[in-house]
Amino acid sequence: MNQHASAAMVAELRSFNRFYTRQVGLVSPGHLGSPWSLTEGRILYELLSAGRRETVELRDALDIDPAQLSRVLGRLEQGGLLTRAPSPDDGRRQTVALTTAGGRAAALLDDRSNAAMREQLDRLRPADRNRLLSGMAEIRRILGDGAGPPPATVLLRPVRPGDLGWVVERHAVLYAAEYGWDHTYEGLIAEVVADYARTADPNRVAGWIAELDGERVGSVFCVRKDDTTAKLRLLLVEPAARGHRIGSRLVDTCMDFARTAGYKRMTLWTNDVLSSARHIYQRAGFELVHSEEHRSFGADLVGQTWERDL
Repeated sequence: MNQHASAAMVAELRSFNRFYTRQVGLVSPGHLGSPWSLTEGRILYELLSAGRRETVELRDALDIDPAQLSRVLGRLEQGGLLTRAPSPDDGRRQTVALTTAGGRAAALLDDRSNAAMREQLDRLRPADRNRLLSGMAEIRRILGDGAGPPPATVLLRPVRPGDLGWVVERHAVLYAAEYGWDHTYEGLIAEVVADYARTADPNRVAGWIAELDGERVGSVFCVRKDDTTAKLRLLLVEPAARGHRIGSRLVDTCMDFARTAGYKRMTLWTNDVLSSARHIYQRAGFELVHSEEHRSFGADLVGQTWERDL
């Protein structure tokens, strides 16, 4: 049986709630510097996102008292931001839709909200940004009611102009933050990426970027070792995107390409501290064939070579 939370735990949670509401501006008199309240802003956003809604749907989406919802809708209607009308499916129910002015107001609030959140994130170091987003996802998982956010959309696509610089930066930043590796690792990644960029045979060499809800969160490359052996390189998954099997999908895509390209075997080199990546390789059928201690990137490491037949 669960024990009751202590008074200190309750106080800490309340303190966090006060801190967070200040951070996102919920205690400001006007939502995002506008003349509308937070509740009015939430209604405008719902209608902007979903179009015409029945009042019962708004009530459920916002978890708001019916009487309070009616008063807020009345104020927005008087302000010319929305209209109310009987539902075409059931005259006993009421539908709500934005007017042209309401659409402009909702779009303005949406733009200001995005700008405010981007400003907060831009102030953080990339590693702290990823830890923040991972922590927020964990809070939602623990406190959620089971419904959770909508399913994330994962897309694996070929490398495009601008991606290679991102691959170098994210490898350098993440490995420095998570393992303390120095600038020489960034130099190695830059060399690997430059070798890929100079390759002129797209039938034998390829790279992929993983996107999560439209944002770059991962990478992998298939390059040539010799006529019969391909090398898997530069596997990366951002911390905030882990848990979606993105790493496994990247590795599977890389192996599928290698088979199609005519390779008979695939090899990769990693270090034993990269346990998450190692588990992905093992699940994909790779076997450890060689280990060797070395001093690289400002750290004492154990390099590993893994291989498998295709």
